[in-house]
Amino acid sequence: MRPLQATAPSATRSPEANPAPLRPAEEPRTNRIAPDPSPVSVVLRACRPRQWSKNALVLIAPAAAGVIGRPLVQAEVAGAFDSFSLLASATYLFNDVRDRERDRRHPRKRHRPIASGKLAPKRAIRVATGLSVLGLALAALISPALATAGLGYMALTTSYSIWWRHVVFVDLAAVAGGFVLRAMAGGAASGVPLSRSFLAVSAACSLFLVAGKRHAELADGRPSAGTRTTLSRYSRRSLRLVLAGAAGFSLAAYAWWAFARPDPSLWFDLSLLPFILWLARYGTLLGTGAGEAPEELILRDRALLACGAAWVLLFMGGVYVAH
Repeated sequence: MRPLQATAPSATRSPEANPAPLRPAEEPRTNRIAPDPSPVSVVLRACRPRQWSKNALVLIAPAAAGVIGRPLVQAEVAGAFDSFSLLASATYLFNDVRDRERDRRHPRKRHRPIASGKLAPKRAIRVATGLSVLGLALAALISPALATAGLGYMALTTSYSIWWRHVVFVDLAAVAGGFVLRAMAGGAASGVPLSRSFLAVSAACSLFLVAGKRHAELADGRPSAGTRTTLSRYSRRSLRLVLAGAAGFSLAAYAWWAFARPDPSLWFDLSLLPFILWLARYGTLLGTGAGEAPEELILRDRALLACGAAWVLLFMGGVYVAH
């Protein structure tokens, strides 16, 4: 009988014999709920600050007159920009309160603060009233002519929301008129007289952009009878006729201005070429269904940006270099 011998412990142990170190229990993953936006951010979003870029039209008249480099003119034009931004936001708020029921049936507009219920209509009206007063007061401080342009802009946008938006083709003219008033505001703020050619080109180009927006909305194919009552009464053919007429008139007015100037300049003559290319490129993009947001399309398309930059260089060369 062999004596019992002590056996050495085995080099390998079972998991039960060598348990893994304890680790803190992992917390279950939960979906984080985004915090509610602050009241200030909700109001700011309802004011649509991205649309303020349209008010850059106040720069055109003083820049074309060659006075934009003067510090006083720069201050006046900046004040006109701020004034029209305040007035535009006020009209957006008034319009959204009026259209909140229709906007709730729109796939994109239903997310707006008033339509979604994040901003109460009464509060929106109070904010809009305050913005209107501030905008008109600022315009009056700069010049009575600018205050008159601001009052005209408010009257036009208000009447559009109530009446003109329901009248075919008149709605296009009313929206285009808002762009023209912005361009006129720059001249009113800086004391620059506006020529008939300036007004004609501004009106035709504005109508071109507005008709292009309607064409894109119609080509989109989404139901819109509840949000834009006149859209169903347009046809692509009628809008294309408006586009062709507006483009042709703007080219004719611009060419007449460039070639019939009392002080002819090759810079202005050459600026007609990028102007034509810009209109042609924009019309091509409209044919693909783009143009529902003109400001986004203009800032996104490289060809449009290149044509616009070439036009600015040639036009400014005619204003500052040739003289």
